[in-house]
Amino acid sequence: MAAPMIPPDHAPAFLAAHGWGDARILPLAGDASFRRYFRVVGEGRQAVLMDAPPPHEDPRPFIAVAEWLCEQGMTAPAILARDLAQGLLLIEDFGDVRLRETLDARPAAEAEFYAGVTDLLVHLHARPAMPGLPVHGIEQWLDEVMLFTDWYCPALDLAVDRDGFRAAWQAALAPVEQDGLPRVTVLRDFHAENIMLVDGRSGIEHFGLLDFQDALVGHPAYDLASVLEDARRDVTPTVEAAMLDRYVAATGQGTAFRAAYWALAAQRNTRILGVFVRLWKRDGKPGYRQFQPRMWGLLERDLAHPALAPVKKWFDDNVPAAKRAAAWSE
Repeated sequence: MAAPMIPPDHAPAFLAAHGWGDARILPLAGDASFRRYFRVVGEGRQAVLMDAPPPHEDPRPFIAVAEWLCEQGMTAPAILARDLAQGLLLIEDFGDVRLRETLDARPAAEAEFYAGVTDLLVHLHARPAMPGLPVHGIEQWLDEVMLFTDWYCPALDLAVDRDGFRAAWQAALAPVEQDGLPRVTVLRDFHAENIMLVDGRSGIEHFGLLDFQDALVGHPAYDLASVLEDARRDVTPTVEAAMLDRYVAATGQGTAFRAAYWALAAQRNTRILGVFVRLWKRDGKPGYRQFQPRMWGLLERDLAHPALAPVKKWFDDNVPAAKRAAAWSE
């Protein structure tokens, strides 16, 4: 179940020890994990308190990736104070202007903002991958898509060919694994709700990055697919196509990158269909069901690409239309 938005008992002492003893602690957000976030408001200043309770969460990856991103010229929260034993971090507050709500209010600016986000990925991918991160390759891609057969299908009483599912994905993803493109730092949860617009900063530094503690070393197409095939908002297909072109033009990538983009978009969307059901069934977070129709729409479009023919055939043979998006909108 989701943790209540009440600060942990040890938070006031932590804040007092670091000069924030008189600050108020206000609920800010929770997410799909055990992490919770609070805004700490003092006189003329504010920060964010991250509660990442052990043993469920470990804030050290967040710290390491945040510091590395800043060293690479990007905007991640500065770490103001830490207590690793209790899972508490005090971090820089980027404010309340998030890309998601900005795009909702200013749809005509969609291409402009996504151009900046695409340029950020070009910048990130031009640098050697962050040392020490786990690898995100075909074994991980295959294990992740199995969340669909292990969680989504049982929830809808679907008896499916599990071995055939993995074999179909193996056929579709093997060329991506072997395409020879350089592997890069993958932020993994890169989408409009994890990108802040930071006042007073320009260029790629205008985009404040959040929720990157699960960063990996993987394929350069993954994060572009993540942000352009967003589970939480509809990206205009013409904007998606333009940003794919923009990335290819900036990096010199070609056919192999485009093929990988659609394959990894399909892989990610299939994984998310399973993850959202797991969040509902296992973790008591039914709200994620609202995104399932969008995920199906994205996946159906991805599967239309010829390289995904084995996967499309499996879905056509095993998941009737009535068990796709319609099942979540009733």
